[in-house]
Amino acid sequence: MHGMIKKLKRTVVFVLKMALFASLFGIFFGIFGIHNPWLFNLSRTTGVTMVTFVVLGIALMSVYGGYAIGTQKSKPIIHSMALATLITDLVTHLQLSIMNTSQFNNDHFVYETPHLLLLVIILQIIAIVIFTYLGNYIYFSLEPPEKCCVLSSSRQSLGSIIPKIKRFPKQYDIREIVRYDDRHVLDAILRNDTVFLYDVPDKERNQLISFCYQTQKNIYYNFETIDVVAQGAKYVNLDDKSMVMYTAKDLTMEQRIVKRLTDLAVSIIGLIVASPIMLACAIAIKLDDHGKVFYKQQRLTKYGRVFEVYKFRTMKEENSVHKSVTEGDDRITRVGRVLRKFRIDELPQLINILNGDMTVVGPRPEMLENVEKYTKELPEFSYRLRMKAGLTGLAQISGKYNTSPKDKLVMDLMYIENYSIWQDFKLIFQTITVFLKASESTEAFGKEELYDFDGGREQGPKEEKPAE
Repeated sequence: MHGMIKKLKRTVVFVLKMALFASLFGIFFGIFGIHNPWLFNLSRTTGVTMVTFVVLGIALMSVYGGYAIGTQKSKPIIHSMALATLITDLVTHLQLSIMNTSQFNNDHFVYETPHLLLLVIILQIIAIVIFTYLGNYIYFSLEPPEKCCVLSSSRQSLGSIIPKIKRFPKQYDIREIVRYDDRHVLDAILRNDTVFLYDVPDKERNQLISFCYQTQKNIYYNFETIDVVAQGAKYVNLDDKSMVMYTAKDLTMEQRIVKRLTDLAVSIIGLIVASPIMLACAIAIKLDDHGKVFYKQQRLTKYGRVFEVYKFRTMKEENSVHKSVTEGDDRITRVGRVLRKFRIDELPQLINILNGDMTVVGPRPEMLENVEKYTKELPEFSYRLRMKAGLTGLAQISGKYNTSPKDKLVMDLMYIENYSIWQDFKLIFQTITVFLKASESTEAFGKEELYDFDGGREQGPKEEKPAE
């Protein structure tokens, strides 16, 4: 029965996905076809235009996460689908305008019917909203949330993972919270569908994962260094012996050249396009408290080289001591709160990229004080210095300001181990989504809830950790 429900859910997702894409396609070509009747005729021009919409649409939906009903909340799905569709519309509409530049239509290039483009976008967003909420409603109506148990080693660890699970109440229903070394831990696993392992010692974690695999339970567990290494390894046969092979990685000459050319192109274009915004920011900062516009700070990049990173100043000038940013921090200026919320304070780092101190995509450069502190707590932290510091990266897109140093480290190492030019371009496009979740991605360090293994809960202070 459970297997039938899974197949039904996959079928529902596929049908809704096809229906949504057909709706987006139909809205675009249906409305623009009124002004361009040739779109309704079978011709090479029509085929090229439609193929552009389909191929670009599928590619961008893949980049931004697509129609991920059943695995994501509705708002993130709407954001990603709307962004992918918007870019697809803009490119295809530009192509339409170029194709209409001929002796039969316009004798020179005209960006035609922008009002129709606006109508198309509005109707498409309405369709995306309807299909997303309807899709998640149908998906989660077919089956109740998975029965889950959480296995961990301390109340502090529970406070890090349980609130994250509880953000998805339609997917997960926490039934039991058990210490990993409890004598009834295997019984708890058998009573549930899904098992979360968090901060469990390596030896016991491997044993519990093996038991979950044997009993066909869904498993979630946090990354450790060995897991990151496994991501960059591959299966090989040594004669008749099955082995895992990991080879130390560094960028090839071709990758270095392409990455540097990409850095130069993005930084130059970015500075030109962002210059009006940067000018407005400079004026606002100056008018707010008459202080300096820019802020320079020493950071670390590849192989531990020290350089000065440029940022718009977001704190009062008298605050020269670098320490964590907390919720409601009174050191941040009024203008600074807006700049930090939308990550605009990072724009001057395009100059660092142009100078070669940074790259567009890579691990974020950390303050010297933080590197020393984090390396004492996490010796693996120095591994991220194998790559030049970046303006954006996996940790900036998937994480927040208050994401723990260990989780950021895992994301940075995952990026390094899975490096490719395609991944860089994908992350550059995904960076736009940071602005759509600005209020979440810039959360400061505050307090967290502490959970007991019997399911109880009490409030407790969260240890303050340095922010970016």
